This record gives sequence, C-alpha cells and structure tokens, in this order.
Amino acid sequence: MIKVLIVDDSAVVRHALSEILGSDPGIEVIGVAADPYRAVEQLRHMKPDVMTLDVEMPRMDGLTFLRKLMSQHPIPVVICSSLVEAGETQVRALEYGAVDIIAKPVLGTQQFLHDSRNRIIDAIKGAAHARVSKLSLFNEGVKPKLNADVILAAGHLALQKTTEKVIAVGSSTGGTDALRKLLGAMPGDCPAIAIVQHMPEGFTRSFANRLDQICDIRVKEAEDGDALLRGHALIAPGNRHMLIRRSGARYYVELRDGPLVSRHRPSVDVLFRSAARYAGQNAIGAILTGMGDDGANGLKEMREAGAWTLGQDEATSVVYGMPREAYLRGAVAQQLPLDGMAAAILQAAR
Repeated sequence: MIKVLIVDDSAVVRHALSEILGSDPGIEVIGVAADPYRAVEQLRHMKPDVMTLDVEMPRMDGLTFLRKLMSQHPIPVVICSSLVEAGETQVRALEYGAVDIIAKPVLGTQQFLHDSRNRIIDAIKGAAHARVSKLSLFNEGVKPKLNADVILAAGHLALQKTTEKVIAVGSSTGGTDALRKLLGAMPGDCPAIAIVQHMPEGFTRSFANRLDQICDIRVKEAEDGDALLRGHALIAPGNRHMLIRRSGARYYVELRDGPLVSRHRPSVDVLFRSAARYAGQNAIGAILTGMGDDGANGLKEMREAGAWTLGQDEATSVVYGMPREAYLRGAVAQQLPLDGMAAAILQAAR
C-alpha cells in the first residue's frame, strides 16, 4: 500500500485527488494539508511514501518548501500544478528533486478523468519506487492498454537510401534530470535527436527552453513538420504523439492526436516504431529511467530493424522500469550507466 500526503491550498483539488488516488486499491491517502506549515506538522506524525505538492500556496510557496524538504528529509514528491503555472517554476522544481509533474484535476471534466486518471496514479506509483537523494543547497477500473498500432501500423522497414543518423530517446519518471545530463554531454554537431518525455501538456515547452539554455545543442518543443537537424533536439509536446518521418534523405517529425498508447500520450512506443519504420539501421534508440513499459516493444522493433539500441542501467535509473522491461524483452543491445550513454550513442553514430 502506497501512502500519500496531499498538499494543496484548494479544498476542491484535495478532494478530487483523494478520490482519484483512493480509487486504486494499492494507494492510501493518509493525510491532506492546505499549506507547507500544516504539512510539516503532519510529517511529524506520519511517514508518507509519496507527497503531492502544489506550487502556488499561501504562507510558503511549494518551491521553497520542496527545496527545504529535499535538503533535510527527502521523500518522493510529485508536483501537482495547473497549466497556467507552467514555466520556469516547474522546471526548477524538477531540479530541486521533484520526481514528476502532473496536471491538477480539471473538475467536472469527463475527458480529464478518462485520459488522466491513469497518468496520476502511475505517477504516484512511479514516485513510490523512485530513489531520491538529499539535495545540496549549493546545487541547484483501468481500460485496456493500447499499443502503437492505433497510431502507426506495423509495416515495411525503411529503405536505406540515406546515411544520415537520427537518435530516438524515451524517458519518464526521473527522465528530466537524465535528459539534462544526456543532452548536456552532446556536442553541437551530434546527430538529430527526437525525444519523448512523459510530461503534461503545457510543461514541455518550458522544459525544452530550459535545456536549450544549458546545452551546447539547440533544444525546442517540437512543432508539426519540424526538420530533424544535426545539433538539434526536438521534444514531443505534452498530449501529442510524435513520429519520425522521412522525405528522401531528410528526417522530420509529425505530431498526431489519438488515443493513449501504453497509457501515455506522447508514447515512446509510437516514437520508436516510427524510427524503426522510417530510419531503420540509421537510427539509434535509447530508453531511460521511467515507470512502466512504454517503449519496450518499440525499442525491440528498432533493434529488429537494424538500429543500435541502448538502455540505462538499474544503478543510475531513478525508476528501473522502462529500461528493465526493454532489457527483458531483448530490445537492448547495450546496457550502461547514464554518464556513459552519450559517448556510446556518438560511437554508434560513427
């Protein structure tokens, strides 16, 4: 049983989250708090496995509280924020040690309950398995799971009429920090990179902008039809599937709506299948830390198409879920720690 403490100044949101999480038999909401001071009082008497934390709250903002918590008594924290708050604050929260970000429940919206209930529950379960470390203040009824067939049918492999390489990367829980390290190690002339990171709509643009500021390569949230260019990385926008396509020797991305695949939109399986189909042996696939199995089947398709495939190892994964499933299914040709992945990708590209 995963024990959860909900910290949010809105009584309506606290109630909605309690109902959503309480609907899963493996999760128990053991406390709610309207602000960080009340949360501290509750933490003296209980030991939650996961905390959900709002950003904008009275008396003390969530970011300050997160920074203090992770520097003293770290526990897995999932930021629960509205789209209007998306921006630098949420990116900073991930740097301060938050495990994941979820969007606040849109009350009374049936579509939200249909699409996001599993996302919220999976985020909590992923956080419960996450390995968190102390932050140094000096350093900043579940529906059937669909597969990639609903977005892109399995088909013929790519005709090898180009030697241009393309890198496809998938990640989830813990992936924001992993991507920062991976992209930060990439030189400015590296092959084009397409990325699916499980994040809500409205957050991926701020995340991409932040990476663009700190990396040698250019990083942006993908737009439909964007070219995949050397020295550039495109991150799939939240709530849109992203596919790699090819026109002659030129790679570009296509964004699609559609149902959740492996319970996610964007889905890593969709990205990887498109890489297998349109890039084949010219592709390199990497699956990073994350909860669940999204990307495992797609990475196997890439390997069968002749692509070189890599998986993050258990020791450096915040959650060894997605890489583990890919490894067990024979999708991973090379398993290695995060700090060795950039060099391995570049070697495979050469």
